[in-house]
Amino acid sequence: MKTSASRLPDPVHVTVDGTSVATYVLAPEGRAPLGDVVFCHGTPWSSQVWAEAARHLSSGHRVFLWDMPGYGRSPKDPAVPVDLASQMSRFARLLTHWGLDRPYVVAHDIGGAVALGAHLLHGGEYASLFLWDALTLDPWGSPFFRLVADHADVFAELPAALHTALVREYIAGAARHQLTAGWVDALSQPWLGASGQPAFYRQIAGLRPEHTRPVAERLRQVRCPVTIGWGEQDPWLPVDQAARLRDLLPGSPPVILLGEAGHLAPVETPARVTRALVDWLGGPHA
Repeated sequence: MKTSASRLPDPVHVTVDGTSVATYVLAPEGRAPLGDVVFCHGTPWSSQVWAEAARHLSSGHRVFLWDMPGYGRSPKDPAVPVDLASQMSRFARLLTHWGLDRPYVVAHDIGGAVALGAHLLHGGEYASLFLWDALTLDPWGSPFFRLVADHADVFAELPAALHTALVREYIAGAARHQLTAGWVDALSQPWLGASGQPAFYRQIAGLRPEHTRPVAERLRQVRCPVTIGWGEQDPWLPVDQAARLRDLLPGSPPVILLGEAGHLAPVETPARVTRALVDWLGGPHA
């Protein structure tokens, strides 16, 4: 595991339905791209978790990333809804803004629900979809997660030092093995300070299973090839959800299990994840 993450360029902020979204575009130099790849992050992360894979794939593809409003380097305006239903519709509109026609989509955690929702509920079309430890099926949300969701206003008032310790411990708990201090710092930073602290609890409060159920009910209607990747030691979304998800999708898609990886495979084992993505892009759907 690397101590320092690959860096993304400074974001370009675009407006989608009146909301500012931090976006990143990487492209190959001196050659025509082989295709378009879009990355979706989960919670409480940002596009940074996909930086290394994005840099690698951009040698041959145009690569697009976005920080969902309320996350990463997107604004954390309390007036902007950050629930899953809102993020699903935003992603569909962002694809239109980018002018992308059937991109390859890679989605992690709640990014999986967002990508599936944009596809199944809002007409987004993909060449193929790669779901990594994707939050889609009930049950989801640990007892701690639900406690915070039900009392977000109380947690938002925690003393800053206590909040910082809580966020760092929560983030570290996603991995199978101990994350480096550099990664914990990078992933915690957006949630600290006067705007970050309330935003952390606000996004948790906006994540409700009722927004994933309409997606789960329509999984048989997915219109593109799907591949599933999962950390075998995922402490947040048990690995048996990978098989359940496979059985609910058309065509019994392939499942790639990463031994000794937890919920944060793109950070814990970036080389293996990137290799899986390279193989996927070179597969029969390419």
